[in-house]
Amino acid sequence: MALRRGFKAEAERIATDVWTAMDLEPSDALDAVALAQHVGCSVHAADELVSIDRLRELYDIQSNAFFACTIPLPNGSSAVVYNPLMPDSRRNSDVSHEVAHILLDHSLSRLERIGNVSFLSCDKAQEDEASWLSGCLLLPRPALVHDLKKRRSHATIAEQRVLSIEMVEYRIRVTGAARQLAASRRKRKS
Repeated sequence: MALRRGFKAEAERIATDVWTAMDLEPSDALDAVALAQHVGCSVHAADELVSIDRLRELYDIQSNAFFACTIPLPNGSSAVVYNPLMPDSRRNSDVSHEVAHILLDHSLSRLERIGNVSFLSCDKAQEDEASWLSGCLLLPRPALVHDLKKRRSHATIAEQRVLSIEMVEYRIRVTGAARQLAASRRKRKS
């Protein structure tokens, strides 16, 4: 994932600003639906738009074909549509990813097609930015440090914050928070 210079720090600042605006504390969990609503988006399960049987059919053909999408509305707002067949942790991640596109003012740029369904998607650089910002939004560094200081297991962090263990481990790895806390503890002992 090649991100433009300074983007990682920018994403952490955006996440901090969003958490502040939503009155969230490091001990809180971010609900991605509330995040979407905070930025003015409505959120809908895809089975509100198409039958659950069609979604299951698509899932059976290719389980990772549809997670979530953003639909621009005529009034200038957006609607985020997520796949209700996915677990809550996946929904949280997918919806926050879509909100990240909105926060970054990404534009839909490519026409894609799955079967007889056409949709627009963003380019690779924008997808990478939205993925990075989504992780920052779901588990910003102050929240991660809070949990690690309390010596919570990765599974406990994931459960309490409605995230996958993979997301928690990814954020621990890319922030370096665990290494910094360990070094701080060693320094205090010496």
